[in-house]
Amino acid sequence: MKNSFLTIKNLNAWYVPEKPVLSNFSLKLADHEAAGLIGLNGAGKTTFMKILSGLIPTFRADEISFDGKAVNLRDNVFKTRRYTVFAEDNSFRYFTFREYLSYVFTAYGKKQPEISELVQGFRFEDYTDILMKDLSTGNRKKAFLITAFALKPALLFLDEPVNGLDFQSTEYLYQQIAGYKKYGTVLFSSHILESITLTSDRVFVLEKGQIRQTFEAGQIDAANIREALNCENNI
Repeated sequence: MKNSFLTIKNLNAWYVPEKPVLSNFSLKLADHEAAGLIGLNGAGKTTFMKILSGLIPTFRADEISFDGKAVNLRDNVFKTRRYTVFAEDNSFRYFTFREYLSYVFTAYGKKQPEISELVQGFRFEDYTDILMKDLSTGNRKKAFLITAFALKPALLFLDEPVNGLDFQSTEYLYQQIAGYKKYGTVLFSSHILESITLTSDRVFVLEKGQIRQTFEAGQIDAANIREALNCENNI
């Protein structure tokens, strides 16, 4: 692996103190890589993504560093370098997609690029001026995905992004993830094995709140990952 870009060492997280969701969770991401985080529902994937996004304060870790420096996940230094697409997101209900896109680029201090290719790729042409609250689950997901790939942050976190997407949009999403390395690092969590094996340079297997195994590029094989999860009948 190349030098670590984001390092998480011995992370413990909980909603109720006596019931940890993540325990001794350690992970390193390299700059300009596509990494997959796979685990069954309830393994802790969404909790980890929310911690990285500054939404869950109940955690501790021996080390959290970004680009070689210790970082507070809620500091603007880190927040402006990452963007998260959540598994479910009902925020900005009274924004249209175009209003939301403008808001995000202003918040990140970036110039808004041309997005027609992304809009067409995700088959979103008819929905750009509809309030987010009136969009279907799948189209809301597309709105956030288009924003993410237009923004091109150094760290892109995608939590179960396939959920709710139609077939064509799923295929286009895989292309975008696979090509993201030229812009930054993407961490893509899923419980769908295909989505991980098709897009990832490395795969982290999350089970019961810990990274149980890591597969490098030459080792990424559906059978190997199923065996690691001990759940051949569930993926």
